[in-house]
Amino acid sequence: MAQWYESSIDRQLREAQERGEFDNLPGTGKPLPGAGGEYDEDWWIKDWLHREGESACLLPPTLALRREREDLERLVDRMSTEKAVREHVAALNEQIRKARVGLIGGPPTLLPPVDAEQVVQGWRRRRLSQAP
Repeated sequence: MAQWYESSIDRQLREAQERGEFDNLPGTGKPLPGAGGEYDEDWWIKDWLHREGESACLLPPTLALRREREDLERLVDRMSTEKAVREHVAALNEQIRKARVGLIGGPPTLLPPVDAEQVVQGWRRRRLSQAP
């Protein structure tokens, strides 16, 4: 007669299953996503990007900084006060300064600092044009 061995982990899993702790888990009874499809070795990165959406930044910090500078108008238009706009521009200029001296990782950058007055004037102009 063969001896049956149950490890501590197997015992804990069996007991939890008997208590019903695995019942009603999300996805119970549903097929696994991608089951039956062709294997994609990059499934994990695609799944991560799908879960994280826009917050998943795959750019090196200096390139992300360049993108933030390009999107500056759109970013400041979401802000409700001039003080918030000025603080955002000051923080961006500090990051640009750090990138220019090599304190931020990624390829070197020669981005010039942003003129806070020009950004504030554009913010005011766009707000006035959108006012009812």
